[in-house]
Amino acid sequence: MYELMVSNPIWSYLSETQKDLIKEGNFLAKAIENRRFKDYSFLVFPYAKAYEGYLKQLFLDVGFISHLDYISDHFRLGKYLSPHLIHRLKERSIYAQIRQSSTEDMAKNIWDMWSRGRNEVFHYYPHNLRRIEYHEAHELNDGFLRIMIEAYEHLKKKSSK
Repeated sequence: MYELMVSNPIWSYLSETQKDLIKEGNFLAKAIENRRFKDYSFLVFPYAKAYEGYLKQLFLDVGFISHLDYISDHFRLGKYLSPHLIHRLKERSIYAQIRQSSTEDMAKNIWDMWSRGRNEVFHYYPHNLRRIEYHEAHELNDGFLRIMIEAYEHLKKKSSK
């Protein structure tokens, strides 16, 4: 999937920082290929961070968030992406805006990747320590890249027309 991403038109849309995170995540995955760890969450972090930065840039560019939201240290993307907060956020709900601009499936896929690949990996709960297997880390990272490409095609290309 990494090779597909680099050869896709989206690659030129990504910031240098986002590209670096993806390249470094790919490097890490190759560097530890034959090593054993109890948890491979650390392989997901660079991709998840690139995903967050990418979504913020995309949502700014298509008008879902303001420049102030984009640069704010207090703006919580996950909150505005959540399908559970549509009624509370009303027109500020990014989930609702994606659904309106594209499809319910696109909104759901972006949210699911956020939830599975970021929230479930990053958060620590003593009663539910979520460990990631090596193959799961690769699946999550491929999922990030796939959704980034799909979101670009559904939202950015569509808004440019």
